[in-house]
Amino acid sequence: MKQFALKTQIYRFDRFAEFAKDFAIKEDDLLITQQFIYDPFIKALGLPCHVLFQEKYGGGEPTDEMTDAIVADLSNTSYSRVIAVGGGTVIDIGKVLSLKKFDRLTQLYDEPERLVRDKELIIVPTTCGTGSEVTNISIFALLQRGTKMGIANDALYADYAVMIPELISTLPYRFFLYSSIDALVHSLESFLSPKSTGYTELFAVEAFTTILNSYRKLAERGEAARGEIEKDVLIASNFAGIAFGNSGVGAVHAMSYPLGGNYHVAHGESNYQFLCAVFEAYYSKKSDGKIQDLCRYLSRLLDCPADSAVFARLDELLGGLIAKKRLREYGMKEAEIAAFAQAVIDGQQRLLANNYVPLSQKEIEEIYRKLY
Repeated sequence: MKQFALKTQIYRFDRFAEFAKDFAIKEDDLLITQQFIYDPFIKALGLPCHVLFQEKYGGGEPTDEMTDAIVADLSNTSYSRVIAVGGGTVIDIGKVLSLKKFDRLTQLYDEPERLVRDKELIIVPTTCGTGSEVTNISIFALLQRGTKMGIANDALYADYAVMIPELISTLPYRFFLYSSIDALVHSLESFLSPKSTGYTELFAVEAFTTILNSYRKLAERGEAARGEIEKDVLIASNFAGIAFGNSGVGAVHAMSYPLGGNYHVAHGESNYQFLCAVFEAYYSKKSDGKIQDLCRYLSRLLDCPADSAVFARLDELLGGLIAKKRLREYGMKEAEIAAFAQAVIDGQQRLLANNYVPLSQKEIEEIYRKLY
């Protein structure tokens, strides 16, 4: 059984200017980023590369329409390296821009033989959640198909992931929380995955330990503590990416996709809705397996009994930082519950294979109903 792989080289700099000098950014590089990152951290450097601002093509998470418009605008632009500086949207688009040219994003889903890299890829995350800088996954909302779907292929691994802590200071506090909750989900799901190994567990445990200790500081001292924990949470997100990049994520992500795809809920926020409910469902089905190991870790971090109480306590901690909504508050209709559960079963088997224990369509429907 395969144990572990890390195909991406990881660098760290305190400032973007140090990275730009070390990596010798040049004329035939394509820098994809956002204006609010470019102006304070990059503009004054006068870099000679092509610059593309993602938000020119739409806001929110990456979609097929957004990506297709970017591809069309780049049709006559030649570049040998893609440098993606941003959050999940910029990174996911940057990954596919490093592939051989295509006309429509859906071609990469329907014709996987098109997933061939012909450009170098450098990823600089400006959030502390996706871990995408070290994974082979890109996730897009396919608007015409009414869902979110991931592409998982080794052609999407970055050559270099670059950690620059100053860049995550651009995140509004609310998005800092949702982003880091996404990293927490990555670490917890990867720990329980049947594909986890001793190697991935090292990264997963370090990631959720760091994040939860950071959350306790925020709970005690409020947003003023953010500056002390940002660097730690950025690295924890990277560790979580390494963990789930090897072992995968499961039902939390699978159940979040129909909500995110239909109601345009950001990825970290939609994962937050399902985290504790899914883990409580796992525990109710098999409490004497590896989930008990997870409960022991969490009980020490959360000061509670090492049983299903850890998930209630986790929900309480997260809710004290940022309130969790009911699914109906996003616009979801009760009549959609069965269809959402069916969509998970039909479209997310790749993720459901990573579940701690199997969840039936009926059980998935019950979780949606509980959160509705």
